[in-house]
Amino acid sequence: MKDISDEQKAVEGQVMKIYKESSPAIENLFEWAYINHLAWSLAAVALALVVWLTLALSNAENQRNALATKQCADPIFKGEIDKKCLRSVQSREHWWQHVSYALTHLSPEK
Repeated sequence: MKDISDEQKAVEGQVMKIYKESSPAIENLFEWAYINHLAWSLAAVALALVVWLTLALSNAENQRNALATKQCADPIFKGEIDKKCLRSVQSREHWWQHVSYALTHLSPEK
């Protein structure tokens, strides 16, 4: 059998190194990184939706409470509502009081 010289072994080693570097990495061959982005994007959209709905609920309950307690009655026209007052009224001290009341009282009081 013919012996391979050191020079040929070195050339063969370089060729195998080039071949090894050009082959795809099995760990990264089937990468599904966009699924993680999709999950975080859905979580961010859901959080934004919850914040928006909380603000809308707080505003609606603020106006409902102002109407129920007659805080925005028009002083000139009796029985009418002052819409400018309704946009700026604070019928409770904090926004979370509106939200907690709206979440605990699902049906109108009798």
